[in-house]
Amino acid sequence: MARKINANYTNEFREQIAKSVINGKSTAQVAKEHGLTKSIVYIWATMYKRTGGFCNIDNRNHAEAELIKLRTENERLTEENNSLKQAFSITTAI
Repeated sequence: MARKINANYTNEFREQIAKSVINGKSTAQVAKEHGLTKSIVYIWATMYKRTGGFCNIDNRNHAEAELIKLRTENERLTEENNSLKQAFSITTAI
């Protein structure tokens, strides 16, 4: 399929693409299936993971922006905590 240039995509389409990547399909595979570039698929998936959607940032109120920021920080801290737990268990096993 030919790549679409300068196309406007609906938020629903972007969400569908992002969810495909999040659910395990490779970025390259999704891009090829829909005639998109790998980079835009990666960007959409990353944006969806961070914000949970594609609404314009300017349209968010302060509480929504703060919630997104806190969720992102919580995810990062959870990953960091899991890494530290794993490192501690390896250290104590020695």
